[in-house]
Amino acid sequence: MTEEQMKTSMLLMQQRFMLDSVVYTARLDSLSVANWNLALREAETSQKFFIAAIAALLILAGGSLFSFVRARQHARVMEEKNVTIREEQQRSENLLLNILPSLVAEELKKKGHTNARYFEDVSVLFADFIGFSKIAEQLKPEQLVTELDTAFRAFDEIIAKYNLEKIKTIGDAYMCAGGLPNGGGSQMRDMVNAALDMQKWLAVWNSGRQAEGLPRFDARIGIHRGPVVAGVVGSKKFAFDIWGDTVNIAARVEQAGEGGKINISGPAYEAIKNKIPCEYRGKIAAKNKGEIDMYFVEN
Repeated sequence: MTEEQMKTSMLLMQQRFMLDSVVYTARLDSLSVANWNLALREAETSQKFFIAAIAALLILAGGSLFSFVRARQHARVMEEKNVTIREEQQRSENLLLNILPSLVAEELKKKGHTNARYFEDVSVLFADFIGFSKIAEQLKPEQLVTELDTAFRAFDEIIAKYNLEKIKTIGDAYMCAGGLPNGGGSQMRDMVNAALDMQKWLAVWNSGRQAEGLPRFDARIGIHRGPVVAGVVGSKKFAFDIWGDTVNIAARVEQAGEGGKINISGPAYEAIKNKIPCEYRGKIAAKNKGEIDMYFVEN
């Protein structure tokens, strides 16, 4: 091989080496680009994952917040409903207690019915207005009922103050009792004090009525004590009442009284004689009951 051929061969080898170097470098660059592309795609995938994860967390947080708000609103609505229900229950309870004594009302709520009960020592008060028929002639019916309602409302407040039990009203007659359910005569002093308050209230009321030219409402009040049977009669429009000779005698004692005064029987007097001054009237005839010791309570 000549020298010229050798130079040519060397030049070709050199060129081939340089070409191989360029190809190798290009391959390395291509691989590097591929790696960068892969890394970029992985970064984009990770970014999308993180974005998706954050979005999911935000949705979950929003859902939880919405559920919490709805739960609070629901709880508030339920509490308002419960308050309304409790208020209605209390109104029903108060209405029932306005009709029946607490002892009877509790038994009626628990059992759906009540049993008659015997009480050994109960005070019974009757009050009615003298000359009510003549008063009715002087007033219009609406006015008469209004006046009667005013008086009986005042009586209701008075006996409530002394923890007595209103039994009923019949026309112009007002009836209440003490000692249900305890009895024992300890209520007699409260009963007499309530009667005194009734007469005092009527005295003030009548003075104002007279100034207006209206008829007076003067009441007789009679009180007796003794055993009674108490209970509820009927299945509709419950009516609590008391029965027994004690009730009949109390009515007779009231009828034997005088307007503006409190007339009590001997047994009633025995319970208060050392506490409230009374004036002995002697034995007074009572219809179908013979003669009964009676006393006027001193005002």
